[in-house]
Amino acid sequence: MIQSAKFIGAFPKTDDCPKTEFPEFAFIGRSNVGKSSLINLITNRKELAKVSKTPGKTQTINFFLIDESWHLVDLPGYGYARVSKTTREVFSKMIKYYLSHREQLLNVFVLIDSTISPQKIDLEFINWLGEMRIPFSIIFTKSDKDKALAVQKNIKQFKAKMLENWTALPSMILTSAEKNRGSKEIMEFIKNAMSEAGN
Repeated sequence: MIQSAKFIGAFPKTDDCPKTEFPEFAFIGRSNVGKSSLINLITNRKELAKVSKTPGKTQTINFFLIDESWHLVDLPGYGYARVSKTTREVFSKMIKYYLSHREQLLNVFVLIDSTISPQKIDLEFINWLGEMRIPFSIIFTKSDKDKALAVQKNIKQFKAKMLENWTALPSMILTSAEKNRGSKEIMEFIKNAMSEAGN
């Protein structure tokens, strides 16, 4: 369980990000995927990440220092339609530059909304991560029990879509901020990744 979580800063570009040796774990997904709620769940802090009813609020690379030993990195959501095309392109460049140039990055958690069918933009982003050889895992959000059958169906379809381009699937974790589900598995994954990297 996380003992301390501290907001370090919001940075408009990768070159501004903290120059430290701490390993980093990035969280990213389409806008309105439930990223802030998930960050608050795993850190056990109700308002560490700002939860907004307006999608697309995260517009910087946000750093949180966890247990004085690793950085949780909250990245802007991709594919949000209400921001201008130019802004979307700036976000896209910022995200891709951070992901492909940040040496401390150990893993990217890609958040997928389990209540909807597979989205082309999610699959395209995941395929790009694969092409760039960036390590990633998938976190299915909003897996509340009252939608269990729909969730199972959507996840099954998502795996099938991935296997059209992938020979093996990455680690996948089912979460629900409402039901307090999945945080333990995420923390175990982070702990193991840090151990394997010698941290």
